Amino acid sequence: MIIVSTSYSYRQWYIPEHMMSAIQRYIQQGIPPGNFLTAVITNDLAEAVGRADDENIGQLPAYVAYLYNEAPAECWGSSEKMQHWIAQNKE
Repeated sequence: MIIVSTSYSYRQWYIPEHMMSAIQRYIQQGIPPGNFLTAVITNDLAEAVGRADDENIGQLPAYVAYLYNEAPAECWGSSEKMQHWIAQNKE
């Protein structure tokens, strides 16, 4: 089992707790997140900016830092990786 922190900060940016819960569900159980996190996880910056709410748009560097530094490389970076991660966790 992969343990994910309930909070994360990178320099002056942070990931809100409720968003960490969604990230944790995705990483640990393969549960697909909402549209904003899907865009972040699949490395689609334009879509992430378009989907971000007022709080999350200013925190994008924390999401990127978290995925790069803490998340398994196999679970993020492209739509294909995300689809495979979700499928793998259904088995």
